[in-house]
Amino acid sequence: MNDYAGQHEVISENMASQIIVDLARYVQELKQERKSNFHDGRKAQQHIETCWKQLESSKRRFERDCKEADRAQQYFEKMDADINVTKADVEKARQQAQIRHQMAEDSKADYSSILQKFNHEQHEYYHTHIPNIFQKIQEMEERRIVRMGESMKTYAEVDRQVIPIIGKCLDGIVKAAESIDQKNDSQLVIEAYKSGFEPPGDIEFEDYTQPMKRTVSDNSLSNSRGEGKPDLKFGGKSKGKLWPFIKKNKLMSLLTSPHQPPPPPPASASPSAVPNGPQSPKQQKEPLSHRFNEFMTSKPKIHCFRSLKRGGATPEDFSNLPPEQRRKKLQQKVDELNKEIQKEMDQRDAITKMKDVYLKNPQMGDPASLDHKLAEVSQNIEKLRLETQKFEAWLAEVEGRLPARNEQARRQSGLYDSQNPPTVNNCAQDRESPDGSYTEEQSQESEVKVLATDFDDEFDDEEPLPAIGTCKALYTFEGQNEGTISVVEGETLYVIEEDKGDGWTRIRRNEDEEGYVPTSYVEVCLDKNAKDS
Repeated sequence: MNDYAGQHEVISENMASQIIVDLARYVQELKQERKSNFHDGRKAQQHIETCWKQLESSKRRFERDCKEADRAQQYFEKMDADINVTKADVEKARQQAQIRHQMAEDSKADYSSILQKFNHEQHEYYHTHIPNIFQKIQEMEERRIVRMGESMKTYAEVDRQVIPIIGKCLDGIVKAAESIDQKNDSQLVIEAYKSGFEPPGDIEFEDYTQPMKRTVSDNSLSNSRGEGKPDLKFGGKSKGKLWPFIKKNKLMSLLTSPHQPPPPPPASASPSAVPNGPQSPKQQKEPLSHRFNEFMTSKPKIHCFRSLKRGGATPEDFSNLPPEQRRKKLQQKVDELNKEIQKEMDQRDAITKMKDVYLKNPQMGDPASLDHKLAEVSQNIEKLRLETQKFEAWLAEVEGRLPARNEQARRQSGLYDSQNPPTVNNCAQDRESPDGSYTEEQSQESEVKVLATDFDDEFDDEEPLPAIGTCKALYTFEGQNEGTISVVEGETLYVIEEDKGDGWTRIRRNEDEEGYVPTSYVEVCLDKNAKDS
């Protein structure tokens, strides 16, 4: 495509140099010539109009003089016939008639001369001047047409010169299109954007037949609600991702029910006076089967990891990225730092050589003037080396955590770290953290929060949980923690999940608002069918 576009640029350059420049100059010449011809035409027309006006003026003067001479003759004859008129008056009338007759003769001669001149000018105008002007305009237009034809031929030659190359370019485009390997392209995209996360391990069997206190497996799903959450390990501190394709709001409601104990009701009323007071929880975690069933009945949801970039400022160690992407970013950073170190070292060597030259030839410069610059460069090199060591340590940590890149991916569920499980308060604190990045200190809920998707609108038809009863708020509760909902005293709401022994009841106000409230804050009335089941 670049070569194809390049040939069009060649055509454009050749047209500009061989056609457009000459045509632009030729057009200016034609404009001047056309303007000159039209000026000659207007000049000839004005001349013939002037001659016509002179002819008309001479004609009117000749007519007027003839009439004056005729009247003067009649007046003379009248005076000559009158016996009462003196001889002097008669002579005066005769002289006046002769003058008028002479003026008429002069006007006649002038009119005749001007008429002959006008006829000659008119003949020249219609048979010489105007035809010549039109002939010049015609010849100009014919030259313009010929020149346009020559430009067309020049363009054809310019285009014909690059046709073989364009043909090769088109053949190359066809060859490139036929050589597309969609599988290889997909593999390249996977290799460039793979996260490096491993799926969680198998869930261990929990034996409820033993009278002893049951133990919960480190990777149990119920840990997301219980005492603490183990960190999934892949040779480091990276956390595993559970159920990344469950609908976001569904998963949040399942995993983010309040971890801390519910607050006691207001001091104005004793818990004993509440009909449905806080119960002593029989177990701190709800049954695994209940959570597992809810996971399994949830509709699958396709998620993307585009929201990984929405966690605000990027940490220096790129800990907000998945392991594989983090490794690539760290490697890129290490390479950039090594290039900067090499550049600084080259500069240091150059300054050292210059200092040696100054020492041997003091007249060329003062060697001491370079000491400050040399110390500054050395300090920059040391800073860059420390920075490189820091990023190399992070890179070694990530590469030690990732499985071998050339081997087949292995399940590493046995590498889960069960040491120092976070306390309940830590879980609550992590849940309230607004950061949605994959950091070492974040909770499982923060990881789930990151799984926001751009495809939510396509899968919003999930059916809400059915109501199993109603409840009335006995006190006002401000739901400030995520997963809780605020209620006002006296408000009636729907119960969609009863207390599992942890002191919280899940309620719904409408289709869009649902969450947990302390069981001691509401009076619950379950439907009969729900109680039987």
